[in-house]
Amino acid sequence: PELKELAARNALPVLPVGSLEQHGPHLPVWTDSFAAHALALRAAAAVAAEMPVVVLPPMWMGLSEHHFPFGGTVSLDYATFHAVLRCVVRSLRADGFGRLFIVNGHGGNIEPLAVSARELAHEFGIPVVATTWPQAAPAEIAAILTAQPGIQHACEGETSLWLALDPGQVRQDRIAGSLSNAAAAPAAPAGASRFWSFEERAPRTGVRGDPRAATAEKGERIVAAVTAGLARMMRDPVLWRRPDPVWTPGRATAAGQDGGT
Repeated sequence: PELKELAARNALPVLPVGSLEQHGPHLPVWTDSFAAHALALRAAAAVAAEMPVVVLPPMWMGLSEHHFPFGGTVSLDYATFHAVLRCVVRSLRADGFGRLFIVNGHGGNIEPLAVSARELAHEFGIPVVATTWPQAAPAEIAAILTAQPGIQHACEGETSLWLALDPGQVRQDRIAGSLSNAAAAPAAPAGASRFWSFEERAPRTGVRGDPRAATAEKGERIVAAVTAGLARMMRDPVLWRRPDPVWTPGRATAAGQDGGT
């Protein structure tokens, strides 16, 4: 009953999206799902006095095939990933909700989510907005970290986040030996896109970045910065405008009749 009432009030549903994949020898395999969910909850609490927000349980599988060389990984393919997201949006519409905010925690989901969010907005006619939590506060995160310029993988940033949120899930005795060997993947020409596995990008441990520099204090500052950034997106009226119905039959003719070119 409470959820039906929230739908009637145009509450904002938030779907944390992550992955189940290796995160070096020291972090849990559900790192990306845990982080996305924890940060979504904090952002929802930050705006609770201004708007109703409903945070869904995290979608714990993403596109993680590049991590298979290290084990501890369960992945979807893109067709399944998009189909699951489509079912979520379709269900939310049936439940009476009219928009969706996706908070992503996994780098391998960024490009697929950009396509899915666009396609779902077209299909269902509602705003579907996706972000990845480091993108909510990139400058602030860069100023907090001391060993790397931004969030990478099982790194200073993600390890700091865990130390702030739940240090009991970090195998701190394994941090010192967690560094990967130098990346073996050749540098692709600028503007080229192709697949690289983490065996190629982060040989030996599957870690990118330096978790030895992680601290709980850095993690607390990252949490605060990202919470503020996600809250700004939740409040931004531009993001939540209904998408232009570009696929409407005869749209081009209708636009011309209204004076368009």
